[in-house]
Amino acid sequence: MGTAERREAPEEGAAAQVTTRSDAGAPGPGAAASGHGTAGEHGAAAREIRGSTGEPGGFSGKASYRPLWVEEPARQRRLPDPVRTAAVRAVLITSVTLIQAMVAFLCTLAESWLAFPMVISSVVSTILATWGVLDVWVTRQVWNQRNGVVSAPSSTARALRRERRRARRQQRAAQRAQARIRRRGGAGQLSHP
Repeated sequence: MGTAERREAPEEGAAAQVTTRSDAGAPGPGAAASGHGTAGEHGAAAREIRGSTGEPGGFSGKASYRPLWVEEPARQRRLPDPVRTAAVRAVLITSVTLIQAMVAFLCTLAESWLAFPMVISSVVSTILATWGVLDVWVTRQVWNQRNGVVSAPSSTARALRRERRRARRQQRAAQRAQARIRRRGGAGQLSHP
């Protein structure tokens, strides 16, 4: 069974080094508690923890430090801003609804006068929470239709991209015409645009 030892980092903010050693001949965790471990084994473990420099913590200045975690690329892309906003709104409304429902239930058990208003408000909140969840779905569908790459003939995204390309072509053609007029030195240019 392996044990992990934590070694102090030399600088603040640096990652602590964790080494694993195999204790094949060492007694288990219950052996030291029951008194079956020998003093020699404890001394060897203390020397191993100190390391070759004799310092507690075993820092020799040349130790290689492993990062505490390795960043991995996200498997899914981040939600678009409008969809994320709608999702946060829906989560907040749903959580408030659940809290209201719990308070209404507890007030009903306690036979409090607050039970009736809480039941009414939790019914209204349930309607709002349903609207919030549907809003997330609708917002996502609208965003995909407008900005997503949807390979369907009826896709609005395709028509929008076509319009943008047409506008860019017209703008470039106008810029080329202006440049041509400037190169000629104004010849053929009308006095009024």
